[in-house]
Amino acid sequence: MMKKILVLALAAFFGMQAHAQTLKQKVNVSEVKAVATTKAENYAEITFDTLRYDFGKFSKDDPVVRCQFPFTNTGTAPLVIHQAFASCGCTIPVFTREPVKPGEKGVVDVTYNGADKFPGHFQKTVTIRSNAINEVVRLTIEGNME
Repeated sequence: MMKKILVLALAAFFGMQAHAQTLKQKVNVSEVKAVATTKAENYAEITFDTLRYDFGKFSKDDPVVRCQFPFTNTGTAPLVIHQAFASCGCTIPVFTREPVKPGEKGVVDVTYNGADKFPGHFQKTVTIRSNAINEVVRLTIEGNME
């Protein structure tokens, strides 16, 4: 009889512990939802005027060409570009380093150096990584070096 009472008491104790843990998890889930709502309301978003630039034809005697990709922070929080890297060493991106406030503009400058490259059509990509809601954006440059 004593064993049955002890087993029932232990079962009741562990049952209450499991219920308390479930309640605690429900509180944590609602806290997570509150944080997610806050983050969704305050976000940066990078919007480029264009994602592609065509240099057209240019001479191999003057193989260095440059272009700009202006962008706007269309979000509600400051935008920070963490990284900009090209698909090869002949393409060099330089970007706005300071945070871009909502509604303000920044720029990614891209230089292509075709020196010692074969003439003809080329296409290169520049990948932008930022804190924006669209955290990865790819820009494309192309042209025809004659």
